[in-house]
Amino acid sequence: GSGYIISPDGYIVTNDHVAGNATEITITMTDGSHHEAKIIGSDPVSDICLLKIDGNNLPFVELGSSNNIIIGEWVIALGNPFGLFELNDKPTVTVGVISATGMNLEPINERYYLNMIQTDAAINGGNSGGALVNSIGQVIGMNTLIYTAGGVQGNIGLGFAIPIDKVKKIITELKENGKIDRDFQIGMSIQSIDAGIMKYYDLKSNKGVIITKILPNTPADNAGLKSGDIITEIDGYKISNEQTIFGVFQEFRAEQQIEIKIIRDNSELTKKMKLERNK
Repeated sequence: GSGYIISPDGYIVTNDHVAGNATEITITMTDGSHHEAKIIGSDPVSDICLLKIDGNNLPFVELGSSNNIIIGEWVIALGNPFGLFELNDKPTVTVGVISATGMNLEPINERYYLNMIQTDAAINGGNSGGALVNSIGQVIGMNTLIYTAGGVQGNIGLGFAIPIDKVKKIITELKENGKIDRDFQIGMSIQSIDAGIMKYYDLKSNKGVIITKILPNTPADNAGLKSGDIITEIDGYKISNEQTIFGVFQEFRAEQQIEIKIIRDNSELTKKMKLERNK
């Protein structure tokens, strides 16, 4: 796996699926030195892990922003594909462009990938956790996974990176608490929209989810949501199906207020919901 140092005192970022369950972690630097690392915190849901090695005045990367990424801009993917770093003491660099932003992927082993950056810079096994860098050397994403079609092995030009703004948010929480606190209640049951539901409610699209049950005295109830409402968007996240909405709720924290856009009786409404902490 790969990773990158984000501070002179040795904090390192990588993927949870790279190091989150490891019992012993050794970091190999470009000068050939080896350092034992400890896990400060890891979040399987977002697939982000924060490590720490001892040291002072260590070289570190500059974290940029993923808010102003331009489709078509050049990017560089750095990492350790297939363990080549162990033999050569230097990372592998591949070059490509930003192919798309805001990509929502299907969850993998209860890891949710929302608003991902898509690039055609070659990302292969071992690149996970490495930096995706823009043309001025700022990290704008963390290389995380590749799309593979049936029977096709290796990179086919569809690599995905977690936006660095999300990485920064998660590692700040991990540094403070060692974990991500998602201990809040919602109070509703939902299901994806199928052909039968589309026909019954005279819907033009199957995008969204339908509320099938509201529990009394819960955030959903207090927000004024009702059974039969169609949820289409939450705090700017477009809702496609059940999997999408489950992933979107992982982005929020207890006591946060969110906006939910719904369709009710063929009218679009916006409701505000406060996510109350579980008691």
